[in-house]
Amino acid sequence: MSAADKLLERFKGVPADITWDELKRVLAQFGYAEQKGKGSRWKFKAEGRPTLILHEPHPGKIVKRYAVRYVKETLEKEGLL
Repeated sequence: MSAADKLLERFKGVPADITWDELKRVLAQFGYAEQKGKGSRWKFKAEGRPTLILHEPHPGKIVKRYAVRYVKETLEKEGLL
């Protein structure tokens, strides 16, 4: 199992300790590209898929669980998970 596969499996469990960089890597696996928004907000866009708008965590880099759930639910609705 590759590192990307392991990360994806961990993401599916909605961990409380996933980092911002790990979440960006998960989204990149599905063709999402990041685009800076206002302040600490980021947009993740993929052609033919809904845009995800997320708040970059600070000062730490751990993503809130509600945001991980939001991303997971969106990917599931799109049939990607």
